[in-house]
Amino acid sequence: MGQKVVVGLMSGTSLDGIDAALVNISEGDNQKFQVKLIQFSTLPFSESMRERILALCDPNSARLEDISLSNMLLGELFAETAKRVVTEAGLKMKDVDLISSHGQTIFHQPESKRIEGYNVTSTLQIGDIAVIAERTGVMTVGDFRTRDMAAGGQGAPLVPYADDLLFRADPNGRILANIGGIANITVLPPAEINEQVLAFDTGPGNMLIDAFTTWATQGKQTYDKNGELAAKGKVDEKWLKELLDHDYYRLPAPKSTGRELFGLDYANILWNAKKELEPEDKIATITELTARTIAEECKRFVDSYNIKEIFISGGGWYNHTLRKGLLDNLPPSIKLGSTDELGIPADAKEAIVFALLGYQCINKRPNNLPSATGAHSPVIMGKIALA
Repeated sequence: MGQKVVVGLMSGTSLDGIDAALVNISEGDNQKFQVKLIQFSTLPFSESMRERILALCDPNSARLEDISLSNMLLGELFAETAKRVVTEAGLKMKDVDLISSHGQTIFHQPESKRIEGYNVTSTLQIGDIAVIAERTGVMTVGDFRTRDMAAGGQGAPLVPYADDLLFRADPNGRILANIGGIANITVLPPAEINEQVLAFDTGPGNMLIDAFTTWATQGKQTYDKNGELAAKGKVDEKWLKELLDHDYYRLPAPKSTGRELFGLDYANILWNAKKELEPEDKIATITELTARTIAEECKRFVDSYNIKEIFISGGGWYNHTLRKGLLDNLPPSIKLGSTDELGIPADAKEAIVFALLGYQCINKRPNNLPSATGAHSPVIMGKIALA
């Protein structure tokens, strides 16, 4: 049985900070994996760092010098986070076999553009892996998405590959929903059923809610803790109907999205479009938008995939109003729970997933899921910086 100690690093669209999961990955026959979480740590972003990254995501303010500097700076922060999680576990860096980093996405363009006779898609994750390897002395894998895009995929979502390996069960199907800045779902058929695993981004997760909360509280809060502000408001059903008419929700899967579509520019348009509404009503409506778009996509597969359970990960799990909205919009037969019940803490799941993706990369195994990304074939994602 193979066994590796791996640090998975993740920084998502919510820009809360860098998550680090120190895991033990053991492997038996037929790639039967056991992934055990040893330690989980987070390095929160300072407000100035958060604003720096947001500026990089804005084509009107991003500068080449700032992108280049931030790429190296984030490498330092990712390395610091890796060292922190190892220290907090009572281990040393020499005990770690591999670091695997998602990086920080600042641009994602899955739809191709015709340039110089080529159809080109692109994505950019920063946080240089060479810096991480140099500062930690540990081989580092990163920059996963580009290989899938080179193979005709959208480079997202990547989490479903691990969902399929770790969470298929019998006799029922399951849906794994991650609610970070963007929300995505993985639809798993029962283990013995030869159906494709489906996965895609459903639309906004916490991104719009966070923006509205920041504006409603004049910066005193950057997220709606426990959904308390949304709970004080009332959903404007007429406005919600207009929001649900967005083109993205009608696109067929596989599909992926990000800050380019549902970021601050879009949030600002929505916030100012309904000046007559109380701030709490705006937050309530945008929270229901996230709940309803996730639930509507999930309901499409309840019968065909025999779905009985939906497990949530990401920060959205802690928003009680969002969870209530999901329950209200799902069939009563569906059980809603956290991935904690599956042995994977909701906060740590994505960092754990990237630990597994890196592990597969160094073992020269395909680690994308074409049915989720749209790639024409399985490929080995990830670039390696040797220590």
